[in-house]
Amino acid sequence: MRTRAVVAGGLVLAVLAAVGIWIVIRQVGGQLRLPLASRTCTVQADGRVALDPDQMANAATIAAIGIQRQMPERAVVVALATAYQESGLRNLAGGDRDSIGLFQQRPSQGWGTPEQIRDPRYAARKFYAGLKKVRGWEQMRVTDAAQKVQRSAFPEAYQKWADESEVLTRALLGHATGAVACTVGRDPAMRGEAAASALTRGLSLDWGLAGASTVAGLTGLTVPAADERRGWRYAHWLVSHAQDHGVKRVRFGELEWTARAGTWKRTDDAPAAGRVVAEVFAEA
Repeated sequence: MRTRAVVAGGLVLAVLAAVGIWIVIRQVGGQLRLPLASRTCTVQADGRVALDPDQMANAATIAAIGIQRQMPERAVVVALATAYQESGLRNLAGGDRDSIGLFQQRPSQGWGTPEQIRDPRYAARKFYAGLKKVRGWEQMRVTDAAQKVQRSAFPEAYQKWADESEVLTRALLGHATGAVACTVGRDPAMRGEAAASALTRGLSLDWGLAGASTVAGLTGLTVPAADERRGWRYAHWLVSHAQDHGVKRVRFGELEWTARAGTWKRTDDAPAAGRVVAEVFAEA
């Protein structure tokens, strides 16, 4: 009997320890999912944020979808803070119970099918739609607005990502010049015609630029920009998707970003005014 009591006591302690670990993970959220060694994108816009290429691409898509849906910039801050906390800005295949994706939305709670929620664009649209239904969200703290949509067990957890999300929003929505800089590895996910076509499609889906960008010689594309702010939105989006779409070079205004350097520098080869020009890696 004593042996059984000892074993039972050990099992209880193990369960309590597991629950404690789970609570810590939920409380710190993305902090445990942002390994320093893999951060190859930096964002400088009245503050500094470092992300890896997947996180950067997801952040850029979340921001773009918000503007396409004509949401205020504050909504983008709330959406990014929510995705930071829920998934570490990663499109997770699973999570707590049936939670899926960037915002850990649950099919059982009416967010959509698993296939739909795994699409970052769909997930972002659903989050913004939920936020739009919250009366007075614009005057709420970031964490309170996010909680009204997510109904998390840790309602204060979103607030710790507010500062990072504001930096990302300023950069991704074009308020800063040359603010997103990523280093691309030697083996990008795409090259050549496939890369140029994917970029054109991505710009259409994220920004609603259907027919606005044109493939040039199957090695790149040109994106018209009505003003400087929009130009930097598109330029930063292109750099954010450099690793997964094989972007080698982006030029806007008098600045140029290259995958090799991973930084923005002045160039004498400036594109025509009102144009963002991107070049992709050639076929291997």
